[in-house]
Amino acid sequence: MRLLVTGADGFVGRHLVRAARAAGHSVVAAVGPGGAMPEAWLSPDEVAGVTALVADLRAPDTYKILADFAPDSVVHLAALSSGAAARQDPATAWSINAGGTAALFDALAQTGTPTVLLASTGEVYGRGHAEQIPENAPLLPASPYAVTKLGAECAADEVRRRTGLKVIIARPFTHTGPGQAPLFVIPALASRLREALKRDLWQIPVGDLTPVRDFLDVRDVVAAYLLLLDRGVSGEAYNIASGVGQSLADCFKRLAALLGSPAHAVTMPSLLRQSDIPVLIGDASKLRAATGWAPQYSFERTLQDLVDAQAH
Repeated sequence: MRLLVTGADGFVGRHLVRAARAAGHSVVAAVGPGGAMPEAWLSPDEVAGVTALVADLRAPDTYKILADFAPDSVVHLAALSSGAAARQDPATAWSINAGGTAALFDALAQTGTPTVLLASTGEVYGRGHAEQIPENAPLLPASPYAVTKLGAECAADEVRRRTGLKVIIARPFTHTGPGQAPLFVIPALASRLREALKRDLWQIPVGDLTPVRDFLDVRDVVAAYLLLLDRGVSGEAYNIASGVGQSLADCFKRLAALLGSPAHAVTMPSLLRQSDIPVLIGDASKLRAATGWAPQYSFERTLQDLVDAQAH
């Protein structure tokens, strides 16, 4: 198929483009302003099947340009994906995450009939869940980022109902892996531990390590995206989750062991966030039933690959 990937130069986008090329698909890679073009992060064989362009979702003419590529399928990843950035600038987060989704999906509906997958987030469920969360649970986002992603879901579904565009919603739970920037918790902890080891430090400042998250490998997430494009049902939402919770405190200990660091974590009040969700674990039964998907990467393998990637 001819696959359009927005946000192709991001952490998830790079893994998705590689997976799509490995599956034999041609890819239109939409890269954000100032982002790295595919030649910088793909092999010569991979890049041979990729058409790249710069796409600024804040520019109104961008959406028609993307739609005019007439893709068979689209994975819409482009977003302000950092929770911290969304808290600092909620207006921009709304404009890109929700407004950009509405404009792109409307343009796609006017110029063709692709299958479109929106990458949302498991954070739309918010707090108050001690067990695995199914797709029919109440949507109670507890942060500016999660609220804008729910807004994107609503915008996408409105276009679907109005135009008949085939729209699938994916709600991946927390994912990490090789290449993720230290803006996010697991690579941030690994980076701090590595720096402490270099400087012979025994204490590492951290925020709250009590939250429990359903960590996935990014490579398993992009595999689910490709399966959903083929087997997902329009108008439906699908959790992408392992169903297993990992506390951040345990993640810290595992990373310290992998890096051989004796340092211990020290909670710093300045790093605490009131919007943290205590427990966020997903139920992916619906995804498994529809596609046969199951995680292929153990959490230990994910952490090891992330640590190894940071060393290079």
